[in-house]
Amino acid sequence: MAYVDGFLTPVPKGKIATYRALSRKMGKIWREHGALEFRECVADDVSWGKRTSFPRAVKQKASETVCFAYIVYKSRADRDRVNARAMKDKRLAAWMNPKNLPFDARRMIFGGFRPLVTL
Repeated sequence: MAYVDGFLTPVPKGKIATYRALSRKMGKIWREHGALEFRECVADDVSWGKRTSFPRAVKQKASETVCFAYIVYKSRADRDRVNARAMKDKRLAAWMNPKNLPFDARRMIFGGFRPLVTL
């Protein structure tokens, strides 16, 4: 059964192009190591909720937007294998330092999910 990693990231609006370039590089690396899909999405119709919302979840600032990403794998075991290989990929070395990222990694939310419904 497939497995999905999901990510919610606050990204400064002025750094969307840099974030897109980074995501393309990361996506290629993950796909080369076996990920089935790599999707990166930027907020288009996302508002602040009274109690919960994507912006609240990442403590979005006025100068930021929210990006939602997901990676699809064959299984959780395959996700673990792909991630282990990707994290050792030398092309990622520069991005392993949070100071080099175009966003605040401390406010990024991520996790692994088993699909509940697939149509």
